Amino acid sequence: MFIVATFGARAGSSPTAPTLLVLGDSLSAGYGIRIEESWVALLQSRLREQGYGYHVVNASVSGETTSGGLARLPRALDVHKPRILVLELGGNDGLRGLPLEGIRKNLESMILASRSAGALVLLVGMRMPSNYGVPYVQGFHANYQDLAKRYSVPLVPFILEGVALDGRLMQSDGIHPTAPAQRRLLDNVWPVLKPLLGAPKKADAKGRDAAAPMSAGG
Repeated sequence: MFIVATFGARAGSSPTAPTLLVLGDSLSAGYGIRIEESWVALLQSRLREQGYGYHVVNASVSGETTSGGLARLPRALDVHKPRILVLELGGNDGLRGLPLEGIRKNLESMILASRSAGALVLLVGMRMPSNYGVPYVQGFHANYQDLAKRYSVPLVPFILEGVALDGRLMQSDGIHPTAPAQRRLLDNVWPVLKPLLGAPKKADAKGRDAAAPMSAGG
């Protein structure tokens, strides 16, 4: 089932605003916090404030794996026709100890499918805790680095950089960041994303830019 929830009114937004699609798991779905506090919602606000005419669609699902994302991706690409796809998946695969080769193949398939659909891809990396063992931890991280290098895809090495080891910024489960941590997540993504956005659009006569509100879609 595909669900879309719109944030804010569309009045004054450009109907031709390009779409930025975020395909992720609980880290992007806003697990344990209000969806409007998530880094993806903050991204839409930053795009609007800085004059980038993008409509952000959040197709992130808590608990999602790379295989689930790969199954959902074709419809998401067909419905939203994104100019940019932010791919933030793999963490749940890793936490379940799923085979590294399978994770890699799924991420690779999503990169290729998105490119075939005309989307620019930004890959968002994760890291596994040390108790998963050195070979798995290193291999997991290397998946993202190798794919980014092979396909010349911009990479955010670790979305939880500066957050994961700070107990003040993590929820009690030790896995999900708190609401105050969301701006740090956005700051980790922004420098890598910004070069893909193109030039900012000029604000209209009423001081609004062309950015559309954010939607959340499954």
